[in-house]
Amino acid sequence: MLIRDEIFSWEGWGGKLRLGSGKCRLRMFDLRKGKHQGLSHLRPNIVVVSDIPESPMSVRSCSGHIASSVARSYNIDPSRMMFIEYYESKRYGEQDEHHIPERYELVEFQWHEGSAIKPKWRPLKSPMLESIQELLS
Repeated sequence: MLIRDEIFSWEGWGGKLRLGSGKCRLRMFDLRKGKHQGLSHLRPNIVVVSDIPESPMSVRSCSGHIASSVARSYNIDPSRMMFIEYYESKRYGEQDEHHIPERYELVEFQWHEGSAIKPKWRPLKSPMLESIQELLS
C-alpha cells in the first residue's frame, strides 16, 4: 500500500553552505498494509526515489544520505527497508532519435550508527521488478 508520495528534501553536509542538499520524489510503500496484508516480508518498507528537475543534486550522488534521512525521518528500521532508484525513460538528440530505457536499481548499503554507507547498485530483476512496477502503476 502506498503510504507516501511526496517531494522529499534532504539536508546536505555543508552547514550554512548546504552542500549536498537536494530534493527528490519519494514514494514509500508498506507491504504490511493493503492487499499484501497478512503476508510476511523480510523488507516490507519499499522506498522508491527519483530525480526531479529542480534539485541541484542527483539521487545517485546522494543515495546514502537520502536513505539515512528517510530511515531517520520516518522511523524505519534500515534492515526492513528496500531502497530503489527509479529513472524514467528518456529520448534525446536533434530529433529524439536516441533512447535511454527506464531502469530500476536496487541500492544496498552497509549501515553504521544510523548512516547508510558504501552503496552498491544492481539492476532490479524479475520477479521483484514486476512487483515494483505494479506498485508504481
